[in-house]
Amino acid sequence: MTLILAGCDAVPQAAPQRPARAALTYAPPPETRQCLANLGAREAEFTPLPDRYYGVGCSNIDTVRVASLQGDDSRLGLTNLGAITCPLAGTLAGWARYGVDRAARQILGSPLVRIETMGSYACRNVAGTDHRSAHATASAIDVAGFDLADGRRVTVLGNWASGTPHERAFLRVIEASACKRFGTVLGPDYNAAHHDHFHVELSGSAFCR
Repeated sequence: MTLILAGCDAVPQAAPQRPARAALTYAPPPETRQCLANLGAREAEFTPLPDRYYGVGCSNIDTVRVASLQGDDSRLGLTNLGAITCPLAGTLAGWARYGVDRAARQILGSPLVRIETMGSYACRNVAGTDHRSAHATASAIDVAGFDLADGRRVTVLGNWASGTPHERAFLRVIEASACKRFGTVLGPDYNAAHHDHFHVELSGSAFCR
């Protein structure tokens, strides 16, 4: 007699699979996409960064990390520069090429190779106030110095007051050029806190000191 044992040879059935969910992707708003396209057209080397919120009044929204910019004939390096807003990066690209690089060639006789900065984003207030600095939204850069192809280094700290006539002229010309592009520019003539750098930021006002 043959015995039939129910289930002994049953094949295990796989659990029903749930349909895969479509991956969620971030689509930047049109103005951000246009800004990134414009920055690329300026031949900047950059990486878009994810939006981040750090606390009350502190954030990185529509920011990029810029590795280098384009001068008239060569790449322009950057030091210590963190996240900056895309519009600020576009303004920096124009100033670096048409304001700084060309002034270096005309006044100092050597092209620019690198812009030294003291950073960009910092979650802090304007010194002595309870108002957030433009640095708190990555909307400002502190520029400290400039390296030239012939090996010279011109800094705000070392050459604004004590440099050669050509070095002093160069720094004042590029500060004036920055004032035409950025909303706010603060330098050594503003106060002691800016004795060693140019603070450049995008803002609705035109304040240049």
